[in-house]
Amino acid sequence: MSGNTPNYLNHYSLKQVFLHNLNRIYFGKCYLNNNMEHIISLASFHNLQLAIHEFWDDIKKQIARMDEVYAYMGEAPSDKNCNPIKSIVKDQFCLDEKQEITILSDMDIIMYLQLLEHVNITSCRMLMMVAKLLKYDKVNQLLTECFDESTDNDRLFMLISQEYLSEG
Repeated sequence: MSGNTPNYLNHYSLKQVFLHNLNRIYFGKCYLNNNMEHIISLASFHNLQLAIHEFWDDIKKQIARMDEVYAYMGEAPSDKNCNPIKSIVKDQFCLDEKQEITILSDMDIIMYLQLLEHVNITSCRMLMMVAKLLKYDKVNQLLTECFDESTDNDRLFMLISQEYLSEG
């Protein structure tokens, strides 16, 4: 560790770490929530459209859970340092670029959404660890539900990929 990094984090520092990372995924999810109709409109494969709708429903539930977390902690969301996650979400893998064959566009959508779910899975793992240290049992449960949904969505998009690639 560098000379400026403490060997342990006190309650206040742990809470700051938690809020910093919660804000990042919260505003990424909010931005994504506001742009899901467009992503659905880009998908050509019907089962992919259905999967994206299911994903969108989960995004709404996750945002509501994160709102509960903020309320529990007596905090308000802040997008002060959220540019890295919002940049990934806004980039959209250049999804608006027309591809010569449909499968390229649909697979780009799948990879994009899986990338976002992997960011969420990783963030939730770390947030659950910090929530345990802070003894925020209710928060840990809410984050576990978000984590489980993200893991399920990752699997869903993998199954859609397999279905898409096996159709002939």
